[in-house]
Amino acid sequence: MALLSVIRRWHFREGMAIREIERRTGLSRNTIRKYLREHTVEPKFKVPDRPSKLDPFAEKLTGWLRIDATKSRKQKRTAKQMHADLVSLGFDGGYGRVAAFVRAWKADRQRDAQTSGRGTFVPLVFAPGEAFQFDWSEDWAIIAGKQTKLQVAHTKLSHSRAFTVRAYLLQTHEMLFDALTQAFRVLGGVPQRGIFDNMRTAVDRIGSGKARQVNAKFAAMASHYLFEPEFCNPASGWEKGQVEKNVQDARRRLWQPMPSFPDLETLNAWLEVQCIMQWSHIQHGSLFGTVADAHAEEVTSLMPLGRPFDGFVEHTKRVSPTCLITFERNRYSVPASFANRPVSLRIYPDRIVIAAEGRVLCEHGRIIARSHHLPGRIVYDWRHYLAVIQRKPGALRNGAPFIEMPQAFRQLQGHLLKRVGGDREMVEILSLVLQHDEQAVLCAVELALEGGVPTKTHVLNILHRLTDGKAPPVAPIDAPQALRLTQEPRADVGRYDNLRELRA
Repeated sequence: MALLSVIRRWHFREGMAIREIERRTGLSRNTIRKYLREHTVEPKFKVPDRPSKLDPFAEKLTGWLRIDATKSRKQKRTAKQMHADLVSLGFDGGYGRVAAFVRAWKADRQRDAQTSGRGTFVPLVFAPGEAFQFDWSEDWAIIAGKQTKLQVAHTKLSHSRAFTVRAYLLQTHEMLFDALTQAFRVLGGVPQRGIFDNMRTAVDRIGSGKARQVNAKFAAMASHYLFEPEFCNPASGWEKGQVEKNVQDARRRLWQPMPSFPDLETLNAWLEVQCIMQWSHIQHGSLFGTVADAHAEEVTSLMPLGRPFDGFVEHTKRVSPTCLITFERNRYSVPASFANRPVSLRIYPDRIVIAAEGRVLCEHGRIIARSHHLPGRIVYDWRHYLAVIQRKPGALRNGAPFIEMPQAFRQLQGHLLKRVGGDREMVEILSLVLQHDEQAVLCAVELALEGGVPTKTHVLNILHRLTDGKAPPVAPIDAPQALRLTQEPRADVGRYDNLRELRA
């Protein structure tokens, strides 16, 4: 390259003859004339076509590569496997030639993809309040001292690029509904459209083109919030590229180093504060100012949130004879009056609600456990079994639900069960919570224990005094006297002296 530049300067700038250039460089005159005539500024050398042992098998190898390109990563053959298959067909060349052919084929295919089709994109622009994008990701955090894998929901406004992040343990329908409800609350309203991928919590079946069979519960949620759901083509994440990039940025901004919190609620509160704080630090890029500035203008174009969507997933369960229902390998208690009967189980992200006959019977905190080698847990509410022990008081002694009673009740039970008929007395005391405030009954039991008289009669006496003392005082009645004395009696203590004299 340097010698060619010198030859061109000598001839065109200094007018040096070709014979002199030949003498100085040692190149032939024909070579010098060729470079000067073709105005070559960079030396190029033609590589002659040489026959290869792979030529008879090139078409076969190309077909294999095309077929493997349509398979998943785990099902693709390596270049070594293809070399072994070619050897079995009569190829006697080395592995390096096959590997070079595979590399060249993949490079040509990648070049074609970058210049046409999936390698080219059109910049998108969105009006204020027009659309939002949603996506899930998997990240890790330390929850209650244990490293936990989380399903993280990302929601981003397409115009202002304001985003919110919320973590869950599962990626199910009720989690999706809660994530969108919380996102609309933080973002200040609901846009006109929502852009999603073809997640199973939203799409039941993918049809040709843009045809989708949308999940009925997801469609109800979209109808409630009045936004139009729009789904990307399969394996076309660039159609919601803003939130895809937000997933990558969030890993750097929020999840590194790994956050540590006592529970999921505290983590989500921290994530919400961090997202809002970062809006003021991130420049928008396309609009003047930060993301917070753009969001402040876009909020006026969003529809107000209104009443939150009641996003539960409902199942029908039959209550067992032990007053329990099973969900996700865990069991939850139900009032004994509904034993052996069907009930409706409503699943929320953090709780389960049990309803029947048009009313809510009870609710429990939801248990989500990832370890399948551990047995499921049982969640009791001892109040649900009061109707049973009224008929079977002996079950109170070893009843599993009553282990979770308040300490004062258990201490009183220890005193009463030592006496004959004490189990029935304890049942009658526990049944008081059905007619009175539980805290009042608990306070009466504690006072009876402190007084050293742990009996049913004494507990009832204290409870009546507590409840009567809480009754509001009666206002005095100013009523006129019906009878009046015409002559008021006069106090005369001297009459007692007369009585003493008569007795003496």
